[in-house]
Amino acid sequence: MAAAATSSLIVAGVGLLTGLSVGLVGWQLSRAVVEVPPEDRTYLDPPPPAFRLLWWPIQWVAYYLGPLLPLRQRQRLLVQLRLAGLDYALSPEQLIAQRLLASLLGGLLLWWIAGSFRAANSLGFGLLGALLGYALMHAWFRDRIALRRRETLKTLPFFLDLITLCVEAGLNLTGAFQQAVAKGPAGPLRDELKRVLRDIRAGKPRVDALRTFADRLNEPAVASLVSALIQGEAMGMNLGPILRAQAEQRRVERFVRAEKAAMEAPVKLLFPLIFFIFPCTFLILLFPIIVRFLQMGL
Repeated sequence: MAAAATSSLIVAGVGLLTGLSVGLVGWQLSRAVVEVPPEDRTYLDPPPPAFRLLWWPIQWVAYYLGPLLPLRQRQRLLVQLRLAGLDYALSPEQLIAQRLLASLLGGLLLWWIAGSFRAANSLGFGLLGALLGYALMHAWFRDRIALRRRETLKTLPFFLDLITLCVEAGLNLTGAFQQAVAKGPAGPLRDELKRVLRDIRAGKPRVDALRTFADRLNEPAVASLVSALIQGEAMGMNLGPILRAQAEQRRVERFVRAEKAAMEAPVKLLFPLIFFIFPCTFLILLFPIIVRFLQMGL
């Protein structure tokens, strides 16, 4: 009787301590969440859809991660966000927080799946899921930068043709940009031209707005265009021939890139041909022969 009473008291004490520990941890977490100030996004762009699903946890993690982020890494991430067109939508700590949360969710998901199937090493699967989640978000960000670059170079000749037409019709460069934004196709280049016009309306000199435009895109073609426009305006030259020559040069470069991609296509198709298409073809061709040999008793 005494031993049973003692064991029940021990169990009750352990349960009480566990409940107090869980309550204390929950209280600390709630305090940490409440202390995060709301973000003023009045003049910011909306975050991408991949961030909106976990926006509140991203803000909480980013708030406590910000002071720990080194200055050099912050500057490097700012350059990457500018190339991705997200420098007015995200901060460097929010980008890192999203990758960490994706890694955590990927690890928990794969760990839960491995535990459901009673895998031997569910912790290893959890670590693998964490790595996959982080790699997936990193690949998404890298692909966004590459897609933005391709779309910019693809639509640049068309926008230059529109701007050339407007300049030769008598408009100044700012008015030509406005017409190009109004009539041009949607894409990253139109968004960047909108930012140029927004900077000019905010009082920024047009030369500085064009230089910032070239720095954001970080493309040799755009840098050459901006340099030619600035030099032409400084020397008082007619911008029509300059823009027409730039449009023709960009169109030639686009054709060269298309030729290069066409020549690289057979090399890129070699791996799927050898490892995926050829085995299936040989299997289809050899299966009737093998069945006939088996029927003949060979």
